[in-house]
Amino acid sequence: MNQPTTIDNLRNPAPREAALPTVEMGFGTLQSFELMQRAAKMLTHSTLVPVAYRARTEVKEYGKVTGYEDNPNGLPNCVVALNMAQRMGADPLMVMQNLYIVEGRPSWSSQFIIAAINSCGRYSPLRFDLSKASEPQEVTYSATEWQEQAGGGKAKKVSVQKKIVVQHQSCVAWAIEKASGERLESPRISVQMAIDEGWLTKNGSKWQTMPEVMLRYRAAAFFGKLYAPELLMGLQTAEEVADIVDVNPDGSYTVSTPLEEARAARSPGARAAATRAPVAEEVASSVEKEATAAASEAEPKPAATEAPAQASQAHDQQDGFSFDEAGMITGIREEIDAANTAEELDLARSVIRDVTDESVKAELNALAAQRMRAINAGQSQASASTPTPSPAPQRRPRAPISAE
Repeated sequence: MNQPTTIDNLRNPAPREAALPTVEMGFGTLQSFELMQRAAKMLTHSTLVPVAYRARTEVKEYGKVTGYEDNPNGLPNCVVALNMAQRMGADPLMVMQNLYIVEGRPSWSSQFIIAAINSCGRYSPLRFDLSKASEPQEVTYSATEWQEQAGGGKAKKVSVQKKIVVQHQSCVAWAIEKASGERLESPRISVQMAIDEGWLTKNGSKWQTMPEVMLRYRAAAFFGKLYAPELLMGLQTAEEVADIVDVNPDGSYTVSTPLEEARAARSPGARAAATRAPVAEEVASSVEKEATAAASEAEPKPAATEAPAQASQAHDQQDGFSFDEAGMITGIREEIDAANTAEELDLARSVIRDVTDESVKAELNALAAQRMRAINAGQSQASASTPTPSPAPQRRPRAPISAE
């Protein structure tokens, strides 16, 4: 509270957040959870996120927007998306654009699965073997419909046989595993499987309009579930590559970093330690060299006096970061006694904290306080003895003499 300040500090105050620790979004602490809620609340009011994440959704009637209604699930959905984005190290908007929540269970889009497999580094780019389409065939399938009963009874579910014209095709997704060179294949996905599972017969199903694209997407999803399930659960995979050297045919090579080293390299403590390591090694080497030279000088030599030995001993103590505390205490006492101003006394006081003995430190502080009182008393006496100059007599102003 007594620290002086300046006008510049008042005009440009330092931000309070600079002294606070870094907070990351998550569920572990109250600060991290509040930060995640603030970010999620901001995203819910954006029109760039999908409808499931917005705070208000549009109410449409005959294709026209007639109003808006609150979406209570928008904020929780944004929190889930932010949590998955943090675990993956991905952009939150990218996760929201590719994450779909169906009956409370999040699921990835097929484009995201293909991109995750291609960028993980363990497999070659995903490829597809698509068979040729057969001649159009008429296929009969069973569908369930609600039919009203005669006489105004309640509607009941009725199984109805329907027909559809399809072209049978199949697709297999495959990739080469870089570690073993083995070709990995997904289960064969066919149009007949889509009919049996009910994918093709749903209302508005894309299997009826773009079957080749849906075959590739479904094969890629099965490949990811079988060979890389961790990619689809929000885990980081780019760092899981083993610490090996991949030699290319042209002689170049690629070094992969293991998970533990990559995480340690990203931490602020590791970066600070890496910055201090070269300096510490340089200081240690210089100290070791000086200590070796001092030891060689300290060897007994044919000398007439003991002065060289004492100088060598003092040099060794300096190199070993030791000092004479008794001499330092004596010097502090002399500086306190010789201080004539408050600035000189403050300079002597700044060295008292280096004293290890608490009793001596208390004695020196008391001596400094006594000297400060003496300095203040001397200044008060000097100001009191100084005569105050009497003001000069003032003359009465005279009016100018008139010519009349």
